[in-house]
Amino acid sequence: MTSDARPSDPRASLAATAVAVSRATDLDAALSAILGAIDASMQPLMGAVLVQDPDRSGLVIAASSRMDADGDARLTAAVADPTHPFAEAANARVATFDRESTLPTGRAYVGAYLPLLSSTGGAEVSLGSIGFGWLAPRPLDADERDALEGFAALATLAVERARLESTAAERSEWFERLAHSDALTGLANERTVGRVLELELARAGRQTSEVSLAIFDIDDFQATNRDGGHAAGDDVLRRVAAVLAESVRLVDTVGRIGGDEFVLIAPGSAGVTVAQRVLDGIAALPAVAGKNVSVSAGVARFPVDGSDADELIAAAMAALQTARAEGRGHVAEPAAAPKA
Repeated sequence: MTSDARPSDPRASLAATAVAVSRATDLDAALSAILGAIDASMQPLMGAVLVQDPDRSGLVIAASSRMDADGDARLTAAVADPTHPFAEAANARVATFDRESTLPTGRAYVGAYLPLLSSTGGAEVSLGSIGFGWLAPRPLDADERDALEGFAALATLAVERARLESTAAERSEWFERLAHSDALTGLANERTVGRVLELELARAGRQTSEVSLAIFDIDDFQATNRDGGHAAGDDVLRRVAAVLAESVRLVDTVGRIGGDEFVLIAPGSAGVTVAQRVLDGIAALPAVAGKNVSVSAGVARFPVDGSDADELIAAAMAALQTARAEGRGHVAEPAAAPKA
C-alpha cells in the first residue's frame, strides 16, 4: 500500500478502538491499540505519543509505532527543543495538520500533531501530545482530521486513567506505611512490633534458635518536655529513632511502642551487643535544650527469659527497671533464676 492510501472513513475504527482502550489493563496496551488503529487506517510512516514527565519538565515517549530504539532516542532528544512540533502541540495546546518538514534524506515530509488536553477542576491541562508523519504530498481530509482528534481524546483518557491509578497506588502504599509506622519517627509502630515479635518467636521455635528483645527508655524525658517544650521532646525522639535505625542490622526490627519507649527485635543472642551500640550512639548525640540525651535498656532472650511474647516483654521490662536503678545510660539483662 502506498503512503497516500486511505480508507473512505477512518472514523469508523474509533468505536472499536474505544472499546479496546476501555478494556486495556495498562497504559502501554491502551496506547498500542490507538497507534495500531491509526497504522491500519491511515498508514503513517511513524507515530508517537509523548507525555509530560510528572517528575521533571519535558516530554517523554509513552508509546511509538514504526520506530526503532534509535528513532525513539532521536525523538526524545529532539523534543527538548520547544519549537519541535510535538513540543509545540503540547505547550501551545493547538493541533497542527499538514505541517511540512524535510527528512535527513532530503525527502519532503508532512505531519499532524495534536495536544492531549485534560479538563481538571475547570482548567485545561496539557498531558502531552500525539503525532504522525507521512511522505509528502499527503493532505489530510476532514474525516481524517476528525479521526485524529478522536484518537487524541482516547489517548488523553488513557493517560488520565493511568495517572489516577498511579496516584491511587501511591496513596494506598502511603496509607499502608502509615498503618505500620510511627508518624513522628518513621519506625515500626506498636502494632507492627507485636506482629513481628510473634513471627520471629514462631520462626525461632521452629528452628530452635534465639531471639533478643531490647526495650529502651529515654532518661529524664519528662524533664526535657517540661523544660524545653514538646518541640524539644519531639527532637529527642527523632534523634533517638535515627540512632536506633542506623545501629541495627538488616535482620533487626526497631519500633516505638510508647511515648519515650523504643524496642529492638534482634534474631539471635546478640541483643546486649546491639543495645550497647545503640546506647553509645545516643550518648554521642549533642545536647537538646541544654540536656544530654541518654537511654536505659533492658534486654531479654527467647527462650531463656520467656517462652512467649508476653513473658519475654515482661522479662525485658524487668531488666529495664534494673538498668534504670543503675543510673543513666545503662543496659541490663534479667537476673538469673536462683539454682534449686
